[in-house]
Amino acid sequence: MQELPVISNNIPTQEEARVRKPNWLRVKLPIGEGYRHVRSLVDTHKLHTICESGNCPNMGECWGAGTATFMILGNICTRSCGFCAVATGRPEPVDWDEPQRVAEAIHLMKVKHAVITSVDRDELKDGGSIIWANTIRAVRALNPDTTLETLIPDFKGQWENLQRIIDVAPEVVSHNLETVERLTRQVRIQAKYHRSLEVIRRLKDGGMRTKSGIMLGLGETREEVLQAMQDLADNGCDVVTLGQYLQPTQRHLPVVRFVHPDEFAFFREKGYEMGLDYVESGPLVRSSYHSEKHVIPGEGRRIWLEEKGIQQTA
Repeated sequence: MQELPVISNNIPTQEEARVRKPNWLRVKLPIGEGYRHVRSLVDTHKLHTICESGNCPNMGECWGAGTATFMILGNICTRSCGFCAVATGRPEPVDWDEPQRVAEAIHLMKVKHAVITSVDRDELKDGGSIIWANTIRAVRALNPDTTLETLIPDFKGQWENLQRIIDVAPEVVSHNLETVERLTRQVRIQAKYHRSLEVIRRLKDGGMRTKSGIMLGLGETREEVLQAMQDLADNGCDVVTLGQYLQPTQRHLPVVRFVHPDEFAFFREKGYEMGLDYVESGPLVRSSYHSEKHVIPGEGRRIWLEEKGIQQTA
């Protein structure tokens, strides 16, 4: 039986935490034919991906695997989460031609698996859900072989807007919990922890494959992370991602600590023991990392069991 690492709950002071990034957060420069092909298309046609604007450390790997993430409904958000680099303010009017442009970009880039996310549009009666549904339909019409993950907002708990996503049935629907219950108000000031859990529950009840993500390094304890993972499992979440929070600018929440890879391995193990179907856990993991694999029911658990030398029963 594998022995799990002993993890301390002692959180260092901010002064102790203000050290250079550890070696395990260094990434290789993106290379490969697949990456170069997508890079050329993006530059030539001036396509917009959140992979670039979010400075994702996994861009090279994902593009090389034929995966890309697109953000819809503009680039100005009505919320002001303390971790997020997206601008807060009054958004531009809805662009009703956007769904077709996203579909054409995915077709041009020959994306095998697309992740679509959006800003929050709390000022809209439909919360942006009509554009969401139109985008999924447009992508499907032009790219019938491309699988889809949608990373959606909570729509302020207006469930008729969530139903529009369920009705068009993307392969995976994700809504990020982002942090533990105690830190939710600090990290996601306009969000509610239990409302996010209800989003997951309603998606699962609607027949969706569900997914959520948690950032580590904001001051949470091990027990709080395990409780958040258990809460997700109890509400029908299939896939959970855990990654290191990195401060976008000095105006954003500081990194309280850099979480060691052994701790991420510990949480991965515990997640599978809780019954989660896929647990993606590591310092550089982001919501859409390896998302093309998250589409397949049982894939993560199969890999985990193989690693442990356990034969999976039918």
